[in-house]
Amino acid sequence: MAFGAIIIGDEILSGRRSDKHLTKLVEMLGARGLRLAWARYVGDDAQRLVAALRESFASGDVVFSFGGIGATPDDRTRQCAAAALGLELALHPEAEAILREKFGAEITPHRLQLGTYPQGSAIIPNPYNQVPGFSIRGHYFVPGFPVMAWPMIEWVLDTQFRHLHHADDYTEAAITVLDAVEGKLVDLMEFVSTEFPDLELFSLPSVPTAPGEVRTIELGVKGPAASVATAMARIRAEVGGRGYAWQEKA
Repeated sequence: MAFGAIIIGDEILSGRRSDKHLTKLVEMLGARGLRLAWARYVGDDAQRLVAALRESFASGDVVFSFGGIGATPDDRTRQCAAAALGLELALHPEAEAILREKFGAEITPHRLQLGTYPQGSAIIPNPYNQVPGFSIRGHYFVPGFPVMAWPMIEWVLDTQFRHLHHADDYTEAAITVLDAVEGKLVDLMEFVSTEFPDLELFSLPSVPTAPGEVRTIELGVKGPAASVATAMARIRAEVGGRGYAWQEKA
């Protein structure tokens, strides 16, 4: 099962706010033995957002969507999700009850819009201020505020996907090769990729930024634990045999 993320808002694309969701989502997934397959940033433009959601709904992936589910004119995620699915928006009965209890005599039609989702949605509880998010077709829509969004995502992971926690032996490992350039190790990388087709190889070079620093390459693989261990043993031996010093990557 693949997990994806859509992070919504012109404020992210313009730089008025910095995204914090991507790093946190990777962390929350990783703590449960899961991993993020892809992420996408989209602004508030309705046409682009509908297109992005149509694509993600068609993917069959589990998708976490951050932002744009309020009731102000620039919050368009609820409407765009409905349009992407060809569904009408409807006031969710459970969300309505929560909102009426929260606001009491101060409830208004505008506030009730916070509980209007594509027909067939389920709610996601919000422990911060009780205003729920919603889910439909494997997509989980939460607010853009981290204080609300992150516990809501954790609730989803722990109630809807607990059966997937640490369900496989996926892992990754790497070494840092000192004073090396990728061009001199390409043949080794090609060999590892061919010899271990169940693994993904990665190579992350760095360049000196201060006097006395040397070039390095973080060289490693990710995938089933047994294959990772075997491949890394071969990488260490080959790197050492070519005269390069290396360090284990923490």
